[in-house]
Amino acid sequence: MNPFSKLVEYSGFKSKIHITYNGLIQKDKNIIGRSRRIHEGQRGCGPVVYWMDRDLRFTDNWALLYAQQEALIRQKPLHVLIVIEADQLKNPTLQTRFKIQGIAELLPQSRSLNIRLSIIAGTLSKTVIAYSLAVESHLLVTDFSPLHIKKKALSDIVQEIKCPLVEVDTHNIIPVWIASPKKEYGAYTIRPKIHRLLPDYLTDLPVLKPHPHEPFNCDEIIQRHAFDEFSESLQQYTRDGCGIFLSGPTAAEQQMKSFMRKRLAGYDTLRNNPNEEGQSGLSPYLHFGQLSPQRLAFSVSSAAADKAAKESFLEELIVRRELADNFCFYEENYDTFAGFHPWAQQTLNEHRDDIREYCYTLKQLENAETHEDLWNSCQRDLVNNNKLHGFLRMYWAKKILEWTGSPEEALHTANYLNDKYSIDGCDPNGYNGTAWSIGGVHDRAWAERKIFGKIRYMNERGCRRKFNVDQYIAAHST
Repeated sequence: MNPFSKLVEYSGFKSKIHITYNGLIQKDKNIIGRSRRIHEGQRGCGPVVYWMDRDLRFTDNWALLYAQQEALIRQKPLHVLIVIEADQLKNPTLQTRFKIQGIAELLPQSRSLNIRLSIIAGTLSKTVIAYSLAVESHLLVTDFSPLHIKKKALSDIVQEIKCPLVEVDTHNIIPVWIASPKKEYGAYTIRPKIHRLLPDYLTDLPVLKPHPHEPFNCDEIIQRHAFDEFSESLQQYTRDGCGIFLSGPTAAEQQMKSFMRKRLAGYDTLRNNPNEEGQSGLSPYLHFGQLSPQRLAFSVSSAAADKAAKESFLEELIVRRELADNFCFYEENYDTFAGFHPWAQQTLNEHRDDIREYCYTLKQLENAETHEDLWNSCQRDLVNNNKLHGFLRMYWAKKILEWTGSPEEALHTANYLNDKYSIDGCDPNGYNGTAWSIGGVHDRAWAERKIFGKIRYMNERGCRRKFNVDQYIAAHST
């Protein structure tokens, strides 16, 4: 039986969240259970500060709810800090423009909620440390990410700050350290663990209310520390737009509703056909944290749609996505050859010297200059539309393994191209996907062949059995 069968049959989930604003305020176990303290310290006399990094939204945000709960109990102001890497603003990419355009929507929300929002350009760790010390933060809260950049920043921050630091996983329905205490071998090993915990974690979410304590006035501190705060000039970075994408929590909610109304019903049959609009189109909003995965899963589980379609979507949204976070969290080498399973490393090593019929440079691949029309169309689709269908992304990455000099070069090339051009690049799903395609991560050994060894093989002929390849090539010929 599909593990989501019982889940989608029952749509009457009830929220367990009760936050009292008057009288005695008790800590809510549902909020606390999603957090972990990663630094002890002395609570300062200033505000509770939430360093908003991966989950750029005010609604349905467990990290913000945790920060507010602590601020209410201690009768403290609540501040939100967003740091944009200064280098990203010099020549903003599509991803940067998408991110900043979404952040701009948060400004009026912060004012209506009586929360100070500071958006500062600088280095992640240095800016967070300086801000926390300058306002004498009572507590520092941040959202969870398993990637190197966040881990490195946290490692630097805990060396300098004085107050406690708490990390809250609001990007996964089940916090990654609770879902499993180890790196999982595959979807089939993590699925029963997630399914067992879902009834307790897949709840409705509370509405964030206006904060009753006035924000701490830190304008003078901002000026004294020469923080490059650019909250009022965000629009200059987004005037070029974001291509075919609309950014922000409002656009995310609209896209979610559109998907549930128009495409959810056929998701299980259409999602693997690149010529059909069968996918959700929600990946950018999930990646930038403009949409809560828990809100999305809760809404889908309660929707009046075909059970098989809902099961198929929930499998992708919950099990596969949270498996990717599990991989990046527990595998330090998630983006290198060393992160592959031992059997995969062995079989790829045994075929290192196999002769490649075709071997392309990074520039040739980036410019879609290979001998195969389907792969060239995939690359043009990625570059022109900043997205690539999930099924084709697997084929695309596997051909890079076949056409480059080594598995290491293939993995680096695939990650480079995906991170540069995909609107949802630099994401655990992306690193997990290239590791699966090139290094057999979360897969099994298959029949041995040249170059691939026992890594699963894909080619154009197999794609033609799945969908109309000529139609796709015609749509992306230039």
